[in-house]
Amino acid sequence: MDPSEAVPFTKVQGLGNDYLFLDGVAGALPADLPGLARAMSDRHFGPGADGIITIERQASDVLRMRIFNADGSEAQMCGNGIRGFAKLCWERGYVPGRPSVFAVQTGAGTLTLEVFPEGGRVGRVRVDMGEPCFRRGQIPMAGPPDRECLEEALQVGEDVLRVTAVSMGNPHAVTFVEDAARAPVRSMGPRLERDPVFPERVNVEFVQVLGPDLLRMRVWERGSGETMACGTGACAAVVAAARTGRAQRAATVRLNGGDLAVAWEANNHVLMTGPTVEVYQGVYAPR
Repeated sequence: MDPSEAVPFTKVQGLGNDYLFLDGVAGALPADLPGLARAMSDRHFGPGADGIITIERQASDVLRMRIFNADGSEAQMCGNGIRGFAKLCWERGYVPGRPSVFAVQTGAGTLTLEVFPEGGRVGRVRVDMGEPCFRRGQIPMAGPPDRECLEEALQVGEDVLRVTAVSMGNPHAVTFVEDAARAPVRSMGPRLERDPVFPERVNVEFVQVLGPDLLRMRVWERGSGETMACGTGACAAVVAAARTGRAQRAATVRLNGGDLAVAWEANNHVLMTGPTVEVYQGVYAPR
């Protein structure tokens, strides 16, 4: 990136999981997006965020979202980020006719979004997150590709974590704990994130079951560290809790930044509903 290049952005947060959106429909995007993500996400020397997200539109008029974590790595999906993406695209008129339901292309495939506008603004979005994948080859995770990882004991250094692995477009390792507030998120999270058993690294969810329809979760996100919330992680938590008989298929997930509603439908699709808020618009002009 040219060090003198100014980059317009919009900061949007969903339950405190914040991203800087770069509008590639309104203008050309910078070339070095990984480097830009590292610079802009820095909370001391940049605007600060969990990463950057680009708004793009292909020749077919299909909207496309790309996500770059704070460390510059590219992620396939972001549940909180895609709600912000839906908000900005709908409010800026990038969805022809402004229907409440429209499709977006992501690294995890084409997903369907539903916005709930009030007074011309979108504050809440429902996302069809698609179907969860439990097979190791789909996550990906080392071992027989068709084998699932349910309540499996993984040796992480000197410690053992019992993990259920699931992909919600990106890889997740869910471990159930007695007390989420005391969970070793910042010590065990980075170690499991980079464990060789997960060749593309992994997001780690520490989940406490508060009731059949209420979960408390903290998350260590690959490439970003502990964040206030993770939409795909919340979906993975509900799916893992239901699959292991700990909770119902529809539950509220209580995160550090607030609550998400998640439902694992009979058609095997997972629906996630939550808020999205524009924080401010700015221009990043590195010196």
